[in-house]
Amino acid sequence: MEKTQKTKLSLDGLNCANCAAKIENKVKNLDGIKNVELNFITKTLSYESTNTEDINKIKKIVNKLEPDVKVYEEGKNEFHDHSHEHEHSHTHTHEHGNFNLKKEIIRISIGLIFFIAAIITNQQMIIKISLYLAAYLIIGGKVLIRSAKNIMRGNVFDENFLMGIATIGAFAIKEYPEAVGVMLFYEIGEFLQNLAVDNSKKSIKSLLDIRPDYANLIKGQNIEKVSPSQVKVNDIIVVKPGEKVPMDGKIIQGQTMMDTSAITGESVPRTVKENDEILSGFVNQNGLIKVKVEKEFSESTVSKILNMVENASAKKAKTEKMITKFAKYYTPAVVFFALGLATIPVLMGGTFSDWLYRALIFLVISCPCGLVLSIPLGYFSGIGTLSKKGILIKGGNYLETIKDLDTIVFDKTGTITQGVFEVVKIKPENITKEELLKTAAYAEKHSNHPIAQSIKKEYNQQIDETKIKKYEEISGHGIKAKIEEKTVLAGNSKLMEKFGINYKENNNSGTIVHIAINGQYSGYLEISDKIKNGVKQTIKQLKQLGIKNTVMLTGDNKKVAQAVTKEVGIDEYYAELLPDQKVQKFEQIKTNKKIAFIGDGINDAPVLTRSDIGIAMGGLGSDAAIEAADAVIMDDNIQRVVDAIKVSKKTAKITWENIIIVLGVKIVFLSLGALGMTNIWGAVFADVGIALIAVFNSLRIFKN
Repeated sequence: MEKTQKTKLSLDGLNCANCAAKIENKVKNLDGIKNVELNFITKTLSYESTNTEDINKIKKIVNKLEPDVKVYEEGKNEFHDHSHEHEHSHTHTHEHGNFNLKKEIIRISIGLIFFIAAIITNQQMIIKISLYLAAYLIIGGKVLIRSAKNIMRGNVFDENFLMGIATIGAFAIKEYPEAVGVMLFYEIGEFLQNLAVDNSKKSIKSLLDIRPDYANLIKGQNIEKVSPSQVKVNDIIVVKPGEKVPMDGKIIQGQTMMDTSAITGESVPRTVKENDEILSGFVNQNGLIKVKVEKEFSESTVSKILNMVENASAKKAKTEKMITKFAKYYTPAVVFFALGLATIPVLMGGTFSDWLYRALIFLVISCPCGLVLSIPLGYFSGIGTLSKKGILIKGGNYLETIKDLDTIVFDKTGTITQGVFEVVKIKPENITKEELLKTAAYAEKHSNHPIAQSIKKEYNQQIDETKIKKYEEISGHGIKAKIEEKTVLAGNSKLMEKFGINYKENNNSGTIVHIAINGQYSGYLEISDKIKNGVKQTIKQLKQLGIKNTVMLTGDNKKVAQAVTKEVGIDEYYAELLPDQKVQKFEQIKTNKKIAFIGDGINDAPVLTRSDIGIAMGGLGSDAAIEAADAVIMDDNIQRVVDAIKVSKKTAKITWENIIIVLGVKIVFLSLGALGMTNIWGAVFADVGIALIAVFNSLRIFKN
């Protein structure tokens, strides 16, 4: 069986949303190619195939539709100059992106001056016409040149051609102000549209301007400025005031304030000192620190974030897919209708020039760029807005799903509670407090569970590992260990029952760790975990946003679970669950519901993957969370879930506003155009004007 290979191509110079949709559709129809995703925002095309020669087929498709676009496999074009700006000619004039702002303003302004001069001058008609002609060529010259180039390639009926024919026709019938005015309005609309999209891309890029340019690597007595990719695990780097932290690591010397906003969305700087973990993308504010690198750059937080956000636009929402499919059938349909409009009435005795003009107007109106551009831009804006708030969404499809949630299931530890445990009670039986705590600490020596960490912290003495002869972790129960000559059990009531230990029930609201030595019950330790700030308020806000049911799953005892749910206002809970039982219980709850699971990402991967939306809390340190979750909250603030639902609802609302506005106006003007009740002014408004309105409407999502 041939191995399927995933390939990612850069389409440098692809600036037309409608053309991008056409390219994606044509590539999807190629034999042997699957999972095709064209990301118009990042100008990349990803697909899976068993044949390496498929790249050549794709290049032919791209260059037939977009001759000036350069296609190359990512990472295999070392001589490519990304700063080069291509003069982009294509079937439509929607050049969203690489345009020279200053140059365009000067060009349109000079044309406008000539236009005004032509209107107000009282000179001879030849001078007046010359001024109109000069204004027309300055303003519309680019349109005419693009049209000529496209005709030579066999692309005749495009907007450039239609605008050219319509305005030249206006000149021919001596409607000079209309000819120049329509072209001016058209080019101003295009300019504003380009500007709006360009600014939206820049605002996203500024959110993600976290990629470090270099690292200060210590080599012997010297400090060398190197690429972050050259730094290896356990290397020592220096981060100076004002610099970005290039790699994840631990501070081994120094203290400083860190701006973490680009990573966690937190606006207040954080104080960090020796032995503190810091993430790449943090910005050092005032102190010089030395950092021991713990992850290579490719595995660092920055790389994970950039990878997630860059790939997010490729996972399209259902609405995006619907519009792409609609455009696929809509465009040929209107072209076919326009041909009928230009020929059938003429065969029945109509005037050729009149019906041809109506057909041209009809085609100008029909261009679907307003939809094909504004809908993806809306989801792009939503994903970018949430990135700024410290929430990474893996795709527009997930962003769209969040608004429809009716049930949210929470893990307890690290999500509802802080996950920072402390021993609040030591209750021995036939043993001293000191001996009970020491036995518990030795039993928990090899466990990384937060409860085990709290016991070792409370003991606060050196543990002699040679005394631990055997160690077994029993999932969902606790620890069985042989310490010197004693057999020790340390865990919950299930562990005691499993080994037939006669333990004492208690009414404590904390987590209980029972201890048995040589088959005899020796007492318990009570561990408390504080509820996070703002959880109660968040649950209340979720209810207001339409979440009908909130559930908490935990391996903790029922008394602890009951106390927590009552305090924060969660509807129901399921306690004392083993890891596999947690998955089973989630599957039972999930039936016929739109459900999200929110966990700390450390041991919740099985449940995260089974939910409609899996959300990892503070999961950037966990590779499992990044892989399993559909969204990652970069800090530990559960309030971000409320932000995600609000942005999702706003994105959906604005998206449907755009669909209704664009289609509604187009249907009205297409009807008017066919009936001869509008002119080229109306056609340009129905195309460029409405696209511009839709684009600006999409950008409202940023203002959240």
